[in-house]
Amino acid sequence: MSALICRRDALAMMGSAAAVASAAPAWSKAMLPPGGPSLDAIARRKGLRFGSSMGLGTQEKPRGFTDPRYRALMAAECGITTPENELKWSVIRQGGPATWDFEGADRLLAFAEANAMAFRGHTLLWNHPDYAPRWWESYEFGGRPAAEAERLMREHVTRVCGRYGGRIESYDVVNEAIDHKTGALRQTALSRAIGPERLIDVAFEAARAAAPHAELVYNDYMLWEPGGALHRSRVLQLLEGFRKRNVPVDALGIQAHIGDHDPDKGSAFGLHDERAWRAFLDRVTGMGYRLLITELDVSDKRLPADIAVRDAAVAEYCRAFLDVTLSYKQLRDVILWGIADRYSWHQGLTPRKDGLRKRPTPYDEDFRPKPLRDAIARAFAHAPER
Repeated sequence: MSALICRRDALAMMGSAAAVASAAPAWSKAMLPPGGPSLDAIARRKGLRFGSSMGLGTQEKPRGFTDPRYRALMAAECGITTPENELKWSVIRQGGPATWDFEGADRLLAFAEANAMAFRGHTLLWNHPDYAPRWWESYEFGGRPAAEAERLMREHVTRVCGRYGGRIESYDVVNEAIDHKTGALRQTALSRAIGPERLIDVAFEAARAAAPHAELVYNDYMLWEPGGALHRSRVLQLLEGFRKRNVPVDALGIQAHIGDHDPDKGSAFGLHDERAWRAFLDRVTGMGYRLLITELDVSDKRLPADIAVRDAAVAEYCRAFLDVTLSYKQLRDVILWGIADRYSWHQGLTPRKDGLRKRPTPYDEDFRPKPLRDAIARAFAHAPER
C-alpha cells in the first residue's frame, strides 16, 4: 500500500543488510507495556502468530524500516513480517522484462531472519492497471500472446520463489484480482493477452511448482461492513472456481483495512454485519481453505478529533472484528499493515477533514502503545486454541 521504492534509494538509505540487521535499537523490549509479553508471545499461546509489514519507501517518503525505532519495535513485538512493496512486479521488475532488482526484499529478509521472524512473500501477481509495471502496456506479446504471457508469468514466479527457496514460507500469490466496484476481474495488458482467469491460475500453478513447501494465498480486502456484499460474493465465486479447476490455493488472505468502509457516502464509523461476515467465512472454510489476516489496521477518519475518544473507538471496533474472525480455528496469522502511526500508509490517503493525523495502528507517532495494542492482546488471550 505504501509508495514504491527503487534500488538507488534503497542503497542510499540502508547500507549493507548486515548493518541493518545488527543496528543498535533505539527501542527495546523493556518499553513494552509493564508486565506484558510481546503480542507474538501472547498469540503463540493459542497457536497463533502476530506480525506487521515493513517497507523501505523512498528518500522522499521513507517508510518504517528506515527508522531504528520501528525496526526495534518490530523485533520486540513480531514473529512474522510482510514486505510492503519490495517483492512486487513494479519494484523488482520496474526497469523492464530483462531487469530484476531484489535489493530491498533481500534487506528486509535479512532483518527478519536476524530477529527470528517468519517472512511472507507479497505478492507474485497484482494484476492492477494502477500498480503494474509500465512496460506491460508496451510489451510486444508476438504472434502467440497467450503463450508469451504465460511464459512471463511462470518465469517471474520461478525466479522469485527460486531465489528465496524455503526462506519464504507463505506467498500472497495473487493480490486483489477483483474490482470491488464492478465485481469483474481486473485487466492489464498481461491478462488481456491470456485472459484474467487463466493468468491467475498460471500464477498459482507456477508457485506450487517452484515453492512446493509454501502456503499459497489469494489475498483481497473483503469487508465485513456495508458495501462489501458484491465483493464477497465474487471472491467466493473465485475460490469455488479454484476448487473446480484444481488450482493449488491453500488459504484466503483477509486484508482487514476496517473502519472506513464507504468513504464516498460519509458513512458512520463502526457499522458492520457480523452475520454476513460469519456466513462468508463459513463458506470459505467449508471449501477447505485456511485463513490469514494479512493487512490489519483501523481507519479513524470518521471519528471525533479527541484522541482518547478516537483510540477507544478504534480499539473496541478492532476487538469486535478479531473476536469474530479469530473464532475460526482455520486462522493462524494476524499481520498488521504497519505497527506505528508515524509510518502508516493511511497518513497519505483520504485525509481527515480536520487535518489531524490518523491513528490506525497499535503504536502512536512516538512509538508509545495505545488502547488498540491492548485490544489485540485481549483478543488473542480470548481466542480458542488452534
